[in-house]
Amino acid sequence: MTKKRRNFSSKFKAKVALDAIRERHTLAELAQKYELHPNQIANWKKQLLEDCSSLFDKKRGPTRGDDKEKEARLFQQIGQLQFELDWLKKKYEELS
Repeated sequence: MTKKRRNFSSKFKAKVALDAIRERHTLAELAQKYELHPNQIANWKKQLLEDCSSLFDKKRGPTRGDDKEKEARLFQQIGQLQFELDWLKKKYEELS
């Protein structure tokens, strides 16, 4: 009989990893509390500690400059489409 793999949400993983970082309980106690293997908790704790510095990076998400560039591209595309539409209308009238 095979066991079905359990999938945990990122919220749950963060909760368990934070409990491990606080060190109020041992990994064995946390493993028993959350019904996990101590190695799994240690891995999540390690991941949290390695990746926590990215939370404070200033390069997260789009910036104002990105919005301006995107807006300029969209206006250019609108202008191009308007030009093509006018050209097609003119050609249609010539053929009619």
